[in-house]
Amino acid sequence: MEKVLIKPSGANGSVTMPPSKSAAHRAIVCSFLAGGGAVSPIIDSKDMLAALGAVKSLQNNEKTINCIESGNTLRFFIPVAAALGKSVTFTGEGRLPQRPIGEYLKLLPLHGVEVKSAGALPLSLSGRLQSGDFHIRGDISSQYITGLLLALPVLSGDSRIILTSKLLSRPYVELTLGVLGDYGVEARETDYGYFVPGNQKYAVRDYTVEGDWSHAAFFMSAAAIGGSVTIKGLRADSRQGDMAVCDVMRRFGAQVAWNGSAVTCRAEKLSGIDIDCEDITDMAPAIAVTAAFAKGRTVIRGASRLRLKESDRLAAIAHNLRLMGAGVDEREDGLVIDPPAEVRGAELRGFNDHRIVMAFSVAGMYAKGDTVIDDAGSIAKTYPAFFDDFRAVGGKADVFNAG
Repeated sequence: MEKVLIKPSGANGSVTMPPSKSAAHRAIVCSFLAGGGAVSPIIDSKDMLAALGAVKSLQNNEKTINCIESGNTLRFFIPVAAALGKSVTFTGEGRLPQRPIGEYLKLLPLHGVEVKSAGALPLSLSGRLQSGDFHIRGDISSQYITGLLLALPVLSGDSRIILTSKLLSRPYVELTLGVLGDYGVEARETDYGYFVPGNQKYAVRDYTVEGDWSHAAFFMSAAAIGGSVTIKGLRADSRQGDMAVCDVMRRFGAQVAWNGSAVTCRAEKLSGIDIDCEDITDMAPAIAVTAAFAKGRTVIRGASRLRLKESDRLAAIAHNLRLMGAGVDEREDGLVIDPPAEVRGAELRGFNDHRIVMAFSVAGMYAKGDTVIDDAGSIAKTYPAFFDDFRAVGGKADVFNAG
């Protein structure tokens, strides 16, 4: 197992963000359905390898698609494979087989697809998806909605996605609609959900992937706590919901300013906030770590879906913050964080979760004493170069093999 030793330091300098995982995933599917066109840049992360591997498997008519640990790949490609009439089996690794796919298990058989599964992965499909009305919950994962939005345009008839509960993580669906539009595909939001015309053709084009706001959140947190970091390669008009990190850090009290395609975050006196993370759940680890260094209580709400990620992120955050001295009340849908007088270094768990490792690397940067985090290699899922960039802004990180 790889561990990382974080020594106290501070964050000052500049860093360029890797391409957005969320935008790249959607563009890879669209490019595949278009039958051509490059998607770039793409980093060599496990999630991107999963998406590209799924494309290759479908192109080669392979019988198995290994989604590795990528929830996006799994939930995007299940309906896409069904729309193309592919007979395939989806597999996965890590916690992916435990993550929900029940909506597809109920829905796809109603539309011409035979599904074989014991309730989790492996999942086997056969038959061709038929157009029509797709009744689906919106409060489990927006990835279901995105998967259908990507697949339904190629069917022979029109379809409706009818939401049976409130849609959570709406910005991710809005990102999907934007990328679909970039490829010349139409899907319209309605009062019941979404209307998707059939018989559409994805346009062949080369697609440039914007920088990743969800990863920028960790460097914004590092700057807000005690430094100044300029983050390059981002779009001020981004459709990514995690661009909300700018407003979140301002609410904590940090200074945030734009200069062209770069945003600079500077530390100021931080105060606790009350925040609903319903639409920005991926930002919760960075928000929680920032809260540990703010004055006063922070309340994180609307984050129950974090329990279904690569780890139970609410439990993971609470576990590590307590070890660093913070008071944490763990609730079903969030956390109440009371910062300690002094955040102390500790032996922390990474929970094999990239966002937990990255967030607590930032905490270790400002803790008193050294911090060691296990499962450091989990960053390879989305951001293999994280520790290189962490060091580039002044962080002190030593990754070692613990045997």
